[in-house]
Amino acid sequence: MSDINSSFEIDYEQALTLTGFGWFHYRLLALCGLIYANTAIGITVMSFVLPSATCDFRMTSEDKGWLTAAPMLGMVVGSYFWGCLADTKGRRIVLIAALLLDGTVGLISTAAQIFPIFMFLRFINGFAITGAMGICFPYLGEFQPTAYREKILCWMELFWTLGIVVLPCIAWIIIPLPLKFGTADGGIVFGSWNLFVALCSIPSLLLGLWLLYFPESPKFLIECGEPALALEILKDIYHTNTGRDRNECPIGRLKESDRSNTIMETHNRSIRTFNIHDPKHMKILLPEIWEQTKALCSAEFRRNTALACVIQFGITTSYYTLMIWFPELFGRFEEYEKRYPNATVSVCDVSSIVLDNVNDTLVDDFCGTEIDTKVYWHTLLLGIACIPTSLWLPLCVHRLGAKFFLIFSLLVAGLVTVGLAYVGNSTQNLILSCIFEALTSMGISTVYCVMVDLFPTNLRVMAAAFSLTFGRCGALLGNLMFGFLVDLNCLVPIVLFSIMLFAQYCAFFCPTLELRRFSSEERNATHCVQVYIL
Repeated sequence: MSDINSSFEIDYEQALTLTGFGWFHYRLLALCGLIYANTAIGITVMSFVLPSATCDFRMTSEDKGWLTAAPMLGMVVGSYFWGCLADTKGRRIVLIAALLLDGTVGLISTAAQIFPIFMFLRFINGFAITGAMGICFPYLGEFQPTAYREKILCWMELFWTLGIVVLPCIAWIIIPLPLKFGTADGGIVFGSWNLFVALCSIPSLLLGLWLLYFPESPKFLIECGEPALALEILKDIYHTNTGRDRNECPIGRLKESDRSNTIMETHNRSIRTFNIHDPKHMKILLPEIWEQTKALCSAEFRRNTALACVIQFGITTSYYTLMIWFPELFGRFEEYEKRYPNATVSVCDVSSIVLDNVNDTLVDDFCGTEIDTKVYWHTLLLGIACIPTSLWLPLCVHRLGAKFFLIFSLLVAGLVTVGLAYVGNSTQNLILSCIFEALTSMGISTVYCVMVDLFPTNLRVMAAAFSLTFGRCGALLGNLMFGFLVDLNCLVPIVLFSIMLFAQYCAFFCPTLELRRFSSEERNATHCVQVYIL
């Protein structure tokens, strides 16, 4: 069979099928899944730093807003940067760089004793983690045979839930420890929350090193005009999956990419060989990137681009803001109910516990307050609440359709957000918070399923990066706004978040923003490769 196939070329999808599905794909799923879980930890780690580091940095609610916004600003800057870099230098090398940068800077941030420096380092963390989050799905999907691609990518959502569940467990074990090291003059202090941040940074370094043992995406190599190297990688995959010798691989030659590439046609060299530090090479690369960006804003795709960006902005603003602030709100509820047992209190009323203690400075007795164990338990329940929706989406997405899941999650999440303003105790707040977390997480994931219908194959990666940038802008503004308003008039951000969710629901039904349908062959070839890039 090998001799027969060596006489003609086969396309990449056929070649993947011939390599089989086995041990290599399970290892790759474990790697990319853990990277995705690690991004969940990296993004939400600040949710436990806020109440824990309040006294060390003498933070007011406004300071906390700036601290939670810093990683989001890094994501805004990094989303488009990493996307462009992955399309020029390769998925694997960019993933490694993003993970190692995130882990290294995370460890350095644990030694920061000055609030602005710590905030800047968390900005770098956000910049790095968005690269890992945005690239791990294309990298994973490009190795999957067509018959398995959708199933593998849909089940990846469970790894995000894993990260959300593991984070409060780590915090519960580490933060309550009576650790406090420092110099005699108090200039350098290292507490339990510093150790918590350090432990959450280590997985990025380990995953970056593990990724060194995996190859570059063969599909990307073919797009770069390097089919010979792609073939060697496919032979290695065949050997790993089947246990047979590489020479027995039934793939003779790979068909080169049909997609035109101006750079390769003009300069007769792979795009990977261009050095981004060379000004001459950048003059060649930038026009190519600009042409792809302009295509998203052309008359044909302008409306679809606007729809994707608006939905991303609205749902991400609500999700990332409330997700990061939930432990802080849980802590305020517990502190309030300790002082006023059996009292009926809303989310806005509990802010008085901070206003009574914070008047530009923090009083000593408030600084000595430890995080109640119920806060860890309630945050853990948030992650557990995502498990049913994480299973529901991949099992029923083909029966009910991605559009149904998007509309359902936006509508119910909007109603739940309104309900947060009317809760009477911490239990009611917890129930609504769990529903909100489960539905908005599913809604963000579903957006990328819908984008498969909104854009053709050659624009989906760029469209994902473009809309992701808008989503991170929303998360940035949401965290800043919530930090400034939570103590002054917390009803305002809650109403705004609910309006944003309802607005996305209404915009989706606007007749000028109907889904564009492409041929079934095109959809089946790359369906949901970009699913679940949060």
